[in-house]
Amino acid sequence: MDSRQIYGYSVTGTDSTYISAQCTPSPIPNKLFETLKYNFRDSPISPFSSHFDCDTHTTLSDSKEHHSSTESLSVKSPSCNSPLETNSYYHGVNSSPSIDSAHGVVIRSVESVDYGVSMKHALLELETALMGDETTGTNPSMGESRQPIIASQRSRSWSRDTQGGQVQSSSTSGGRRSEDEGQSEKRHKAMDNMPAGNLKQLLIECARALSENRIEDFEKLTEKARNEVSISGEPIQRLGAYMIEGLVARKESSGTNIYRALRCKEPLGKDLLSYMHILYEICPYLKFGYMAANGAIAEACRNEDRIHIIDFQIAQGTQWLTLLQALAKRPGGAPYVRITGIDDPISKYARGTNLEAVGMRLKALSEKHQIPVEFHAIPVFGPDVTRDMLDVRPGEALAVNFPLQLHHTPDESVDVNNPRDGLLRMVKSLNPKVTTLVEQESNTNTTPFLTRFIETLEYYSAMFESIDVTMGRDRKERIGVEQHCLAKDIVNVIACEGKERVERHELFGKWKSRLTMAGFQQYPLSSYVNSVIRGLLRCYSEHYTLVEKDGAMLLGWKDRMLISASAWH
Repeated sequence: MDSRQIYGYSVTGTDSTYISAQCTPSPIPNKLFETLKYNFRDSPISPFSSHFDCDTHTTLSDSKEHHSSTESLSVKSPSCNSPLETNSYYHGVNSSPSIDSAHGVVIRSVESVDYGVSMKHALLELETALMGDETTGTNPSMGESRQPIIASQRSRSWSRDTQGGQVQSSSTSGGRRSEDEGQSEKRHKAMDNMPAGNLKQLLIECARALSENRIEDFEKLTEKARNEVSISGEPIQRLGAYMIEGLVARKESSGTNIYRALRCKEPLGKDLLSYMHILYEICPYLKFGYMAANGAIAEACRNEDRIHIIDFQIAQGTQWLTLLQALAKRPGGAPYVRITGIDDPISKYARGTNLEAVGMRLKALSEKHQIPVEFHAIPVFGPDVTRDMLDVRPGEALAVNFPLQLHHTPDESVDVNNPRDGLLRMVKSLNPKVTTLVEQESNTNTTPFLTRFIETLEYYSAMFESIDVTMGRDRKERIGVEQHCLAKDIVNVIACEGKERVERHELFGKWKSRLTMAGFQQYPLSSYVNSVIRGLLRCYSEHYTLVEKDGAMLLGWKDRMLISASAWH
């Protein structure tokens, strides 16, 4: 039976989860917007909302709640207050930055990892060999061709007399001071002469000043940038508000505190789930990943009677609803399906309940469509999963799914044990029929800070533009989506280092190298699924692009690739 027959059942139905390739874009229901709790006292004037409803709790609904596999979840602090009352951006209003430590949030330095020079050199050589041109620190569009200079790395070159070993004369030192003063004057003139309206370049100069430890310049530049950003403005203005917060957090070594406050254990309840649902509906990124992975699994397991799916971030389990419906309608009869759902313990606060609720949803679907489904929950972090936890049984076709999750596992640049590659080798040892990988197409793992900042700016500029096309700039729902679903990741990439930086994306070329070294071979993606996804994109905007490259599918906005999907065996 071909993949067209098995996959065709997954694109119909009345549930918002099921998207037809021939659909017409439907507006988000007003009823959904009415359910959103939004406090205008705080949120519209700050890139991070500092007020949350402590009494809001939720359970899973049957069809209208979607949880982002990016795990971009914002939740309130235990004291119902947040250290995020920093800068005001609504319609150009601004105030002085501050980090509120009065609520019990301890400001501490970002934890760093100290590696020897030889280790760094070896990793750099390995990175260059694996990535080729992808690891370059240049950005032609930005005119960036040199690595940022870190203050601790700068040293003054002292010239010594060849006979007596004495320090060179003070006149030479004075000449160097004059040269430094001249360079400083040039930098100040460059800042003063920066053309108005070039906010992107201004943000880059803010990051450059911070990377070079020019704190006085950084303060002046960020003050200027604050006057040009707005969370209700153009895409670059909205993104700029969060980028500035990330830079200030990096300067104050408070990025980790912000990130943790945005993930702490008090739920936002149905408000957060509604934001996730809006993001799911207005952008095709998650649908693209789900459809590509489901299509590959359906194709690989089309003739199997027993299927075991291991999902390394089950979230609410919505990805599997359409696949199970398709499998239930196979002419040869429905197979027996086991689903092992892995999700870190923190995500339960976004769902409003434990993974058992996912099992109940799948059980209801099983009864409705007469397909036997067994669910096994594993509430642990991905890197902590062991082979024994997975209960792999003989005679089952095994499918493993990594949905926008594997980049959270640290690699050799963070941990010498290289958990990222170790996890891939463990999965390969299970001999899966197919392994699916969906990841952000961004290079923020081992790149230096300034290069990473520019990459993040480019990546999220495209994403914010795509949101702008679908939802008005004055909609409070859009502000909520960008605050709660995207800002946390942006702050983590910019402000955190070492083990505290968990958003470590890699380009598909690097993932391909990792999977190949772990023993995987690429599994061809279905041409039929490709055509279905192209139909899906027509429901959104002509600016979305779908490219097939090196055996993978890449979804992009205009000329910027954003998400890659690939299959392996």
